[in-house]
Amino acid sequence: MTDIADAGKLTAQSARAELTGFLETRTRQSWAPTSDLFASGAVTSIFAMELVVHIEQTYGITIEGDDLSMKNFRTVDTMVALITRITAGG
Repeated sequence: MTDIADAGKLTAQSARAELTGFLETRTRQSWAPTSDLFASGAVTSIFAMELVVHIEQTYGITIEGDDLSMKNFRTVDTMVALITRITAGG
């Protein structure tokens, strides 16, 4: 778990910056927060599982059940919404 997951430090802006950095490092291309990662062809369903593991480890959360839907990983913004909802207890 990184400092970003510590209580009081997680914001949508910090999560967006962290996820964008992770994606840019792994795919070697820039991503807008609303870019459809799967439609671009740069992200596969196998990479989606890597995203799940990265998010769980970075933010200290568990993603399970309906939250594992591909719709939650389609864009940086949808991942940020998922992270903030889970960390808020919702």
